[in-house]
Amino acid sequence: MSAASEHVHIDKAAMRRAVASSVIGNAFEWFDFLIYGFFTGLIAKAFFPADDVFVATLLATATFAISYLVRPFGGVLLGLYADRVGRKPALTLMILMMGVSTLLIGATPPYVAIGIAAPILIVLARVLQGLSVGGEFASATAMLVEYAPPGRKMLFGSLQMCSQALAISVAALFGFGLSALLAPSDLESWGWRIPFLLGVLIAPVGFYIRRKVQESPSFVKARQGEQLTFKQLLTRHYGALVAGLGVCVVGTVSNYLWFIYMPLFVVQQLGLPFSDALLGSFICGAILFLLCPAAGWLADRFGARRVLCTGAVVFGLMSYPLFAWVVAAPDLPRLLTAQISIAIVISLIWGPTPGMMAGLFPTGVRSTGMAISYNFGVLLFGGLAPLTMTSLVGLTGSKLVPAYYIMFCAALALALIAFGTTRRPVAGTP
Repeated sequence: MSAASEHVHIDKAAMRRAVASSVIGNAFEWFDFLIYGFFTGLIAKAFFPADDVFVATLLATATFAISYLVRPFGGVLLGLYADRVGRKPALTLMILMMGVSTLLIGATPPYVAIGIAAPILIVLARVLQGLSVGGEFASATAMLVEYAPPGRKMLFGSLQMCSQALAISVAALFGFGLSALLAPSDLESWGWRIPFLLGVLIAPVGFYIRRKVQESPSFVKARQGEQLTFKQLLTRHYGALVAGLGVCVVGTVSNYLWFIYMPLFVVQQLGLPFSDALLGSFICGAILFLLCPAAGWLADRFGARRVLCTGAVVFGLMSYPLFAWVVAAPDLPRLLTAQISIAIVISLIWGPTPGMMAGLFPTGVRSTGMAISYNFGVLLFGGLAPLTMTSLVGLTGSKLVPAYYIMFCAALALALIAFGTTRRPVAGTP
């Protein structure tokens, strides 16, 4: 069954609950996940003490990357679970895993109090977060797209990115507010824990909402037909996996370099206050929250591939001059101008991404297929990005390394999408 032919009758009340459960739960998961990236520098001091700040930061960014190493495993396992058992139980399990891992990060005593146990607990928490988020995007997107009316799948899918943009904005707002209200010593010793502990309180709300949602009608219908094995997914839909990887490469780089890595880059390389970078991330998150649905609507009208690839080309071309302009004379107005300009372009990438990826795979293997493409893309070009950028900037001394990286990834993404979308599913595929 293809994405285009899977139309079933959808109850509007059930549709609203499905949208709410996917968007609210996904925003909570990403808030908890992103807040670690924003506070990497402070977490490095608390749990990875070292005489050299550069070494401590590398240890913290390596821990940030660990969660991405396990994400493909979580994505495949939870994707298979969602494709075999259902979207609803998979999404419910994920939000519980995220709540436990967030509590671990927020409540673990520092290295000076419990020694080596502190970084071990942080690594364990990041592994749990990685497993949970590894399946979140695919299953939440599948639920949204499968509940969408005909001709509005890109718009409904864009709500997934709205929730991520909301998470970026709220997480950055927390960081900006705490850095403005608290003394640096207080923020370093205990203030950074506040958003993690508050994030735990949201977990019961997300769990309750997801328990109330009904299973996707498309999934219920697809379960009555032929069930593809994991091996058949890899052999029959390899083109879709490659195209999905390309979509994720450009979306991932835009997120992790311009929003998550940026606070660390701004402080260490540009010498600007931590609050400056967080203010830019907050504003950009709000912009993306507003513009992603517009991009989803454009994708429904003109085609997802056309809108996304246009955004990828402009994104790659704009990144170098914007980075060079900010690096030449670092200050808050330049930083905000660059971040806001690029956020408008990124909306053209983010808006079509969920719907386009969902449309690459039939319902019966949709969660697993998206999880594979998404998590390998995020692992290679997102999770390792802060570690890669910190290392390359330190080794080369060039502050424009992130811009070169973005240009390379944008070109690679376009090539993968072009290659993958010309490979049709193997004959006989349902």
